[in-house]
Amino acid sequence: MTKTKPASIAQQIAVYAASLSYADLSAHAVKTVKQRVLDSLACALGAYDAQPVVAGRRYARTVPVNRATLIGTAERTTADTAAFVNGTMVRYLDYNDGYIGKELGHPSDNIPACLAVAEAEGKSGQDLILAIVLGYEVQCRLQDAARLYSLGWDHVNYVLISVAVAAGKLMGLSADQLTQAINMAAGGHVALRQVRAGELSGWKGCSAANAARNAIVCAALAREGLTGPSPIFEGEMGFIKQLSLDMNFDITRFATAENPDYAITHTLTKLLPTQGEIQTAVWAALKLRPQIADLDAVKSIHVETTNAAYRITARDAEKWRPRTRETADHSLPFTVARAFLDGGITMDSYSDESLRDNRIIPLMDKITAAEDPALTATFPRHIANRVTVTLKSGEVLTEQVDTARGGMDTPMTDEDFEAKFDDVAQKYLSNAQAGRVRAFVWQLDGQGDFTALFDALRVNRPAAPDA
Repeated sequence: MTKTKPASIAQQIAVYAASLSYADLSAHAVKTVKQRVLDSLACALGAYDAQPVVAGRRYARTVPVNRATLIGTAERTTADTAAFVNGTMVRYLDYNDGYIGKELGHPSDNIPACLAVAEAEGKSGQDLILAIVLGYEVQCRLQDAARLYSLGWDHVNYVLISVAVAAGKLMGLSADQLTQAINMAAGGHVALRQVRAGELSGWKGCSAANAARNAIVCAALAREGLTGPSPIFEGEMGFIKQLSLDMNFDITRFATAENPDYAITHTLTKLLPTQGEIQTAVWAALKLRPQIADLDAVKSIHVETTNAAYRITARDAEKWRPRTRETADHSLPFTVARAFLDGGITMDSYSDESLRDNRIIPLMDKITAAEDPALTATFPRHIANRVTVTLKSGEVLTEQVDTARGGMDTPMTDEDFEAKFDDVAQKYLSNAQAGRVRAFVWQLDGQGDFTALFDALRVNRPAAPDA
């Protein structure tokens, strides 16, 4: 594949996307797509009963168009609406993958959007794989290029661009049309970082899904000939000057057949349903827990962490008194306290009952947290945390964990992804259904459509009438 370098960033991305083909993908990238799809479906099923998801399904019923399936149901709607509902499912538990550049983000937010558009457009498994790789490539390379959070903008602004490109690829858009899809998406749908500050709301899990929905609409409008503001990145009032501090965009970093280092192969996954930067704090706490016969014997717990983890999970006062699930799973003190209390972190660790547990606040009040510059210096290669417990007897216990399973040095295996999926699916699917889902995903490159996948994902218990 030959690269050209047109005038604007949007054009560079569009030309790259238009020329990328399935034959350009590495076997590693294709295999990683399959792992990330199975991982995302596990996350989606786990959020089937979540209030924002239920609200999204109710909304989707007002748009009864027979184009794309809502995961877990036989209900269908428009591709953009399905992307919103299914995307909320994938993101709600904070159990999906992540990527760390100058900006942090969750590129698997592209997967439910690509799946919805691929189904609606009658595309194949190979078409879906190509679109997912492309979505990851665009989002991750933009995350490498500039940070957004410092000026108060959310990382899902990159999802606007990546999904516009991936959806447009599935719609068969030309390079010129893809450019306009990017222009419209980035020009009309900017998201604020407030969604992840202070006390977090149900919108935390919807923000990326909403970006994906808007991006799909922009791709569809570009197909019909609509144009957007340009140059959307470099313009006087454009993305770079308004949203980013230090964009250093380089199209030559994008992977090709000749340089098959696809960004998707550098993404991180999780075995625990909690914020990525505090996974190792949980593992450190779990190493210490067997050494403490009685939690009443604990005098204090101190967590030394990275700058990113402290800023996101411990700096705000609301993280020390979480009142919502969304705040709790982004709270270092709450998560560490629950790990000590329960001996693990599960999807139920942030339930209403867990939030109301009368043991949690007294234990959280014994916890302090601070950045350790030495740990920050190893980030993001290592996402380390150190937990120190001081007992009333004066004994001091310390554990440091540098990387969690799913990190760069300890990637999850196919068996890990299957176990994660099966653990979540057992509440919603029969063993036979779960087996069919796994088989479909591992053979995704040979699939002609997605009917069998959605049939296998249909939750086999009646939902409440309004769910």
